[in-house]
Amino acid sequence: MRTEQAMPSRSGHWPLDGEAAVAAAAMRAVRLTTGYRNGGVVRVVHRDLDLSLPRGRLTALLGPNGTGKSTLMRTLCGLQPALGGVVWIEDEPLHRLSSAQRARKLAVVLTDRVDIGSMTAYGLVALGRHPYTRWDGRLTPEDEQIVQEAMRAARCESLAWRAVGQLSDGERQRVMIARALAQQTPIILLDEPTAFLDLPRRIEIMHLLRDLAHQTGRALLLSTHDLELALRFADALWLMGNDGAFVAGAPEEIYRRGDLLRIFAGEGEAVQRYLQEMHERLKLHDAQLLASLPSTENKRHDASCT
Repeated sequence: MRTEQAMPSRSGHWPLDGEAAVAAAAMRAVRLTTGYRNGGVVRVVHRDLDLSLPRGRLTALLGPNGTGKSTLMRTLCGLQPALGGVVWIEDEPLHRLSSAQRARKLAVVLTDRVDIGSMTAYGLVALGRHPYTRWDGRLTPEDEQIVQEAMRAARCESLAWRAVGQLSDGERQRVMIARALAQQTPIILLDEPTAFLDLPRRIEIMHLLRDLAHQTGRALLLSTHDLELALRFADALWLMGNDGAFVAGAPEEIYRRGDLLRIFAGEGEAVQRYLQEMHERLKLHDAQLLASLPSTENKRHDASCT
């Protein structure tokens, strides 16, 4: 996996590197091999991945369809066993955690719509407290306060007493994010949280997720097909290719090296043209950003490129 020094992201954070990145990681994977076992047949999707998911940062997982993004997400959250290697959550191996322990370490937001009858948004968010409640599931005053704070943080407190079935896709997604916040885990994994949303709602969700990562210190990983929004809002990108390639780095470094063009090379001429145009737009944006930085930070960037 290639990593390099980069200029600050559009969110204004300098990327973590070396020992600092490892120390700040909420989740790590060491020599992780993902794939499937079906009887005696083993299908490897990715082999020997070394990953680090830092606290207080939003990381986006990107790649063409069929490259193993969902397989990696399922492996990282324990829904699917790894074929090799170890996933560490803080200082504990994921495979040794009980389901109750895992629920206090890791929250997952899926795109699948589940029929929950006439449950209110508040009731759905309150489910995030399940790992902490007694056998009868009753919420304490502290639990109630945590639920209310989670809804405020996800900007959905006005939806509290509406039936979930009556919410728009964007409203429902904010409620699901609030449920994950109420779970009070250091890590949140989100499977395509902007799927089925129109452009304004996609921007709102990406903006919200970036703010939550930076403000709460949680490690957020999302899978997405929104290339341009990921480049603009994420602090780090993980790219997966059809040939088993895996590239990680700051968004600026990813597109400066041409990794997006390489990873999506087989997706057709129209996609390549779109990526090239996006590449040029972001190049212009970062030229303007660099020009606005104090001279000491310009020198730091210049030194990182030599």
